[in-house]
Parts: sequence; structure tokens; C-alpha cells
Amino acid sequence: MTDTSEAPSFKPPGAARDALVRRLIDVVALPGSRVPPQDRSMAGDILLDMLLHSTDRERALCASRLAVCRDAPRRVLRYLAQCSFAVAKPLLEESDAFDACDLVEIIQNSSVEHRLLIARRRNLCVTVTDCLAKVGEPQVVRELLSNRNAPFAEATMDRLIALSRDEPSYCSILAERVELRASHAMAMFWWSDASTRRKILTRQAADRSEMISLCRDVFEMAAAEGWQDDVTRKALQLIERRQRNRAAIERSPYDSLEGAIAAAASRGIDAELVQEIGYLAGVKPVTAAKILSDLGGEGLAVLCKSTGLKREYLRLLWTALRRPLEGPAGEPAAAFQHVAETYEVLSVAKAQTTLRYWNWSLSSAYSPGAMRRTQEIGVPANEEAEYSTSQRTARLVFGN
Repeated sequence: MTDTSEAPSFKPPGAARDALVRRLIDVVALPGSRVPPQDRSMAGDILLDMLLHSTDRERALCASRLAVCRDAPRRVLRYLAQCSFAVAKPLLEESDAFDACDLVEIIQNSSVEHRLLIARRRNLCVTVTDCLAKVGEPQVVRELLSNRNAPFAEATMDRLIALSRDEPSYCSILAERVELRASHAMAMFWWSDASTRRKILTRQAADRSEMISLCRDVFEMAAAEGWQDDVTRKALQLIERRQRNRAAIERSPYDSLEGAIAAAASRGIDAELVQEIGYLAGVKPVTAAKILSDLGGEGLAVLCKSTGLKREYLRLLWTALRRPLEGPAGEPAAAFQHVAETYEVLSVAKAQTTLRYWNWSLSSAYSPGAMRRTQEIGVPANEEAEYSTSQRTARLVFGN
């Protein structure tokens, strides 16, 4: 028989560890006025080492206690925020102790559920929103875009606009962001849904009145120089008030833009007529082709309104493209009704700005001659592609 009279009395296994973890949590959760920073730091180091060998129950207890503690050791907080979602949730929802570097580390080393919570946080900075955008998970990006407290750097917006081409669900939310620039919107127009397109056309286009007024004498200077400078000519084409190409009318086999559209409606449109309509409307062939081949059709409303075409020519242009004016039961075709309404709500000035911007950005950024001069003065081609708005927009619309 074994003698047990002298056997020591032990607590159940794990009780000491559980008690020590709780005491250490108490120390690191104390206000700064109650505990010296050196003590808190040492307690945090010991606590973190124990948490590495603890269960999720103990980690969750720690996370919930420290979620409202701004002075808790950040190394402990970062570790807990990268644990399982159940452990990290209270910290990611409530803790204000994380800085941008902490959140970037968590984003890079956690799950999509963690990133969704970060995307919903208040007071995010542009560094964190850029990191979330780079990960590119659609559900996270949508949540981030819907967060009105989340700011975006311009470079991040460039990235999100590019992503929206393959993820159209971003477009309607991007259209509501205050960071959206006209160049972003005009590029995104081509792959947006009908309601977002309408919003872009009515909100993003300017009337150019101030630019036209301030640059009036520059037009006279450029004309006196015979429009020799390609860069100046291209920029002024975006600013000037007139839309139709009067010189093209004199060379055209048709007496007017209206005549070319009537001919297209009568015999059907072909590549030659597309080019002719573009020239008469004052836009490059690539712009005319983009507008006339676009399935949505809102670009037709812009083309007609900006060039002073009456509504009947919008109908003729629609017919020339062999698009139906009526539905199966004889009712007005919904697609044409939408385009006709877009024509009505657009002002001439905004329609002209939109068409000119498309023409400026969708055609080559500069003529070959201007490109050669740019290279002669030492501007690298990749630098122009990076910083030129027209180059970036063309790459977005047509692909790299």
C-alpha cells in the first residue's frame, strides 16, 4: 500500500496557467497612470509568450479585455488580431490602438473575414485603404468603397477604376465617391451600367466656360502660328466651344452631318460612314467607332446633343445601327427610351465637354510629330504613360 499521508496538494492541471494569464491581462489592461510602462512592457512580453501556447478560449478572453485598452502592448494586439476570426473580431471592431503599420501587417497575414472588418473601420488612412485595394478581393473592396470614412489616394482610385473594368459592381459605388475625378469617371463610363452612366454624364462633365474665357487669346495666337504645335492644338481642341468640323463639311460628299446620318439610316452604316460622321462631328475615327459600337447607346445621345443634332437624328442614328425602336409587343424599346431621356437631360455644354474629353483621351495622346519632340526634350515614354491623363484613360478603355 502506498503511503499518501505526505503527498503534496496540487490544483487541477492548468489552473495556475489560467490564473497567471488573467493576472497578466489585468496588468496590461491597467490605465497608464496605474502601471509603469516598463512593467506593462514586461507583462506584455510574458503574456504574448504564454498566448502562443494557449487555447483560443484564453486568446479570446484576452482580446475582449484589451479591445477597449489603448495602452495595451501593440505586439500583443497585433498577434491577437491575426489569430482566428473569433479571437480577432472584438479587436478589429473596437480597438483604436492600431496604427497604419499594424493594420497593414494584419491585412497581409489574415483572412478575408479579418479584412472585411478592417474595411468597415472608422478613421482609416490612405495607406490602409491602398493596401486593401491591392489585395483586390471584391467583397472587401465593395465594403471599403461603401465606407464613407475611408479616404483614398489618387493612385488608389486609379487602381480601383482599373479593377472596376473586370468587376462592374464597383462602378455604382465609385460613382458616389468624392475622390472620383472626371478622368476616372469618363473612363469608367464605358463599362458602367445604364444608371451609373447617366450619373456620370450629369455630374462629372464641366461646361468649360471659365477655360474658354481665359484661353480666348491663346486660340488667336495658335491660329496666327498656323496651328503648328501639335500639343497646343490638341489641348485647345478640348477647350474650344465649336464642335462640328467646318473644314470637313467642305470636303464631304454629304452636305452636312445631318445628311451623313440620313444616308446611314437609309442604306445602313459602314466603316466609311462611321469615319465620315466622326469627321463631320469633329472627332477622330477611333472616338466615333467607340461611340457607334457601344452597346449601351448613351454615347449616341452625347454625340447628337453636343453637335446640335435634333432628337429626330438620334432616332435615325439608332435606326442606322439596326437597333430596334420597338419591343416585341410594339411598345417603345426600353433601350432607346433610356438613350432618348439621356439626350433630353444633358445640356449642350456638358455634352460637348464629354465628347471632347473622349476624343482627347481615346485618340492617341499626341501626334507622331509631337511624340518625337517630346522625346527630343527628354521626356521618357514610360513617364508620359504614367502621368498623362489621356494616355491612362486610353489604356483603361482599350486595354494595355
